[in-house]
Amino acid sequence: MVLVIIVLSSSLAGCFGEDIQPLSPEEPETYPSIWDRHQFEWNMTHTFSRVLEPGPYHALDVQDAYITVDTSLIWETGPAESEVHLSYWLPSNTEQGEQVPVIAIISPYFSYGQPGSESGHTGIVGAGRGEFIFENFIPHGYAFAQVSVFGTELSSGCFDYRGAGEGLGIHHAVEWLGSQNWSNGHVGLYGKSYEGATQWEAAAIGSEYLKTIVPISGTTALHPLLYKNGSAEARSQVMHMNYFSSTVDYNAEDLDNICPDIAEGLFAGPVTYGMGELDPYMENYYDERSHIDKAFDNWNGSVYWVQGMQDWNVDPHQVFGGPIGYNWYQDYVDAGFEVRGILGQWEHNYPDQWSKHNAQDSGYGGEARDNMTRWDWAQDLFEWFEYYLKGIGPQPEFNAQIQRNDGQWRIEQTWPPQDIEWSTVTLDQCSSQGDTIGGAPVLGNVGNTGAATVDCPGFESDIHISGLSRLHLTVHATGDGGQIFVEMQDAETGLRLGHATMDIRYHAGGYEPQTVISGQEVVMMMEFQGIDAILPAGHGIRLLLTSTGEDYLAPACSCPIHVMMDDSSALSLPYIDRTEAEVLATPQSPDAANNQ
Repeated sequence: MVLVIIVLSSSLAGCFGEDIQPLSPEEPETYPSIWDRHQFEWNMTHTFSRVLEPGPYHALDVQDAYITVDTSLIWETGPAESEVHLSYWLPSNTEQGEQVPVIAIISPYFSYGQPGSESGHTGIVGAGRGEFIFENFIPHGYAFAQVSVFGTELSSGCFDYRGAGEGLGIHHAVEWLGSQNWSNGHVGLYGKSYEGATQWEAAAIGSEYLKTIVPISGTTALHPLLYKNGSAEARSQVMHMNYFSSTVDYNAEDLDNICPDIAEGLFAGPVTYGMGELDPYMENYYDERSHIDKAFDNWNGSVYWVQGMQDWNVDPHQVFGGPIGYNWYQDYVDAGFEVRGILGQWEHNYPDQWSKHNAQDSGYGGEARDNMTRWDWAQDLFEWFEYYLKGIGPQPEFNAQIQRNDGQWRIEQTWPPQDIEWSTVTLDQCSSQGDTIGGAPVLGNVGNTGAATVDCPGFESDIHISGLSRLHLTVHATGDGGQIFVEMQDAETGLRLGHATMDIRYHAGGYEPQTVISGQEVVMMMEFQGIDAILPAGHGIRLLLTSTGEDYLAPACSCPIHVMMDDSSALSLPYIDRTEAEVLATPQSPDAANNQ
């Protein structure tokens, strides 16, 4: 009792004084608020961003591991056992027996290229993405690994481009990294493009050790990568074989790299391009190489989604889009996954890749580049990894940082925003020139060159377009094929705002083709790639309709498509209302190339 009285009296001492301030009910933030980051000094002297505070540890010597995988059931031909090779660096705190999380990059690009001109092997820290992890995260007590997929570098077995065999090898690498005695059992994956695809391949199998992925313009499924509503990109015809030819060494050992999917990859592109609804590869080759849907069912982890809104390599519809109204980002949010996004007006680049941001043209991110580079990217990712791989620090907020086409950043709960409104104009309210897309000029439509221009009236005030704009065109077919490519412009300035494309056989949107016969009337439900852009008051929308555009192939059938420029065809724009108070200031360098 005496001790209790002493403790109470000491804890209450002075509580009744006049100058006593009540304790704050909120704990102080561990990190500076994202809204205050622009006020801090950032290290902008390198080709990538740096964390605010350097860590106390250093990297130990590189080590190698070979993981044997039973591949007897995964390939019809090929070796019964294959090895995944990886190199890894441990932080110096493991010398005292500390267990640490692992950040890994899984790639086909180690020793990639023709003999004599290959890229570095896994034991050399990769330029850009590898250096970024090595220099920022190992000092903070993270292990770092570089993993080569089957059939590349020193990994044996078939080079199974995005296939089940490749996924199996990736899964075993994640399991190995998570189960070592120096590992705390938490693995995170990082990387861009193909190195983003390997993250979805890992998530598709669902290792318990895989806690988070950070796909940067990462391929989520192969068919949507190469085709948008049936419109084929030029690379769709040669993608698989191009990779295969750059991973083999052109010697007798290459026979182990050959499996049936090599032949499938050779034929799948041309067959899909020409046959549409008769394509036999849709149910095997492409389904096997769709990973985001499998991850949705099999995995329970967090996703930090990074996407270039002007990316023509891995288009935004890998994240937002597909069948009309489809949105993987929102599906993951709605399913309870912990999701964060950063969506800049960059091309196929990292958020802090300022030297590449400088190369963007007007209408393709050029207007945004002076405010584009995220010098706080390393810090942002550090806070994410600290929570999901170490379990320390505050839980990150689940939101989407989005950059508008003029460079302005803001934070939305999700993207496209949930509070969008729609403005719809039917094409009879617009002026148009031409109405037949593709093919030869149509009798009675003198001067038609197979293209059309549509000018729609402007708005009384500024309109902030944000989301997946739609163009539903009532058309008449002349055969089982034909294509419409649409570029959306600011009619006053000619500034490009976005684009959409569709093969008429995919008129319902998405991935399911249907046979179309001559004279048939259908509605082509086109959806634009994601747009976040400001259209000034009084500026109208111009639509340029052609049979192809940019890096898409001309349609396999030159069948012209006749468009009804009346009230049965309509353009719908999603728009939002935001204030200046919602603008996010970001740290920018006056000396970086993107500001020159």
